[in-house]
Amino acid sequence: MTNRAVLLINLGSPDQPDTKSVRRYLNQFLMDPYVIQLPWLLRRLIVSLFVLPSRPKASAKAYKSVWLAEGSPLIVLSNQLKRALQLKVTMPVGMAMRYGHPSIESQLLELTKQDDISEILLLPLYPHYAQSTVTTSIKQAHSVIKKHQLDIKLTTISPFYNDPDYINALVDSAKPYLEQDFDHIVFSYHGLPESHITKLDESGTHCLQSESCCQQQNKVHSHCYRHQVLQTTQCFIDKIGLPAERYSIAFQSRLGRAKWLGPNTEDRLRELAVSGVKNVLVICPAFVTDCLETLEEIALRGQEVFIEAGGDSLTLIPCLNSQPKWIDALASWCQNNGLHSTQ
Repeated sequence: MTNRAVLLINLGSPDQPDTKSVRRYLNQFLMDPYVIQLPWLLRRLIVSLFVLPSRPKASAKAYKSVWLAEGSPLIVLSNQLKRALQLKVTMPVGMAMRYGHPSIESQLLELTKQDDISEILLLPLYPHYAQSTVTTSIKQAHSVIKKHQLDIKLTTISPFYNDPDYINALVDSAKPYLEQDFDHIVFSYHGLPESHITKLDESGTHCLQSESCCQQQNKVHSHCYRHQVLQTTQCFIDKIGLPAERYSIAFQSRLGRAKWLGPNTEDRLRELAVSGVKNVLVICPAFVTDCLETLEEIALRGQEVFIEAGGDSLTLIPCLNSQPKWIDALASWCQNNGLHSTQ
């Protein structure tokens, strides 16, 4: 019988909300070739000359605005998730960050120290596929296994953007907010450069070639971030029965001058306020754990943008965090090897 352990992976966080820690974190994050997909020298020049001189100070201020007494919101909430899942499964559970601490390396080594662990079930906590999240996490895990010559099998749970358990958990977590009075709900997904999508379309004739490309069946959809976020939104809307004019999709967290998926979330919030929308909900399904991008970028800055443009209130629907149905879904995937496992 295979003795399995589970390793959950999220993106990461600086150790402290100060300029030095944020600079170190951003350097590791942005120098990943799966994040800025340019040759090393050009990537190094962009990061060193245009990002690290100024952005760490601004980002540190943003982190300070949401930092908890126990530490980074992402790390604190991720550890709560890990503990909740451990109560539901008999196998050991680890939690790693692709960037920062605890690292994938430290957690893999910790899990494999335990007796008779012969398989690691890798569960990247990203509902939607992107090389800058899913692929880099898997590659790093394989690199650690090779470096330390670990005699273990690695099985990965693939993106779960339309999995019924995930959708049901998402809808259930949003119910208390959907039952309140609101005019419009914005599905705000993490942004992605368009080039990250088009480079995966080997034909060069499908992705982003038309507005409806994601509605046309194509094998590339298994790796198309845009298609998958549209699918998540549609699955959610089908569950709650909201008419098309009461919701919209947008993308947040842009960086640099490359063309990113649109519309931009802040632009959409302004448009809604100007059009007379007064009370807006924002849900961020690309994140399963609340973090800087939800707590500061949406709940604080997004609210400020919306109100300044004429809106009355913006309410962030929290991420899944340790919501019971979400924990049950994770436990089911772990115990049953998931509906989306790959070797």
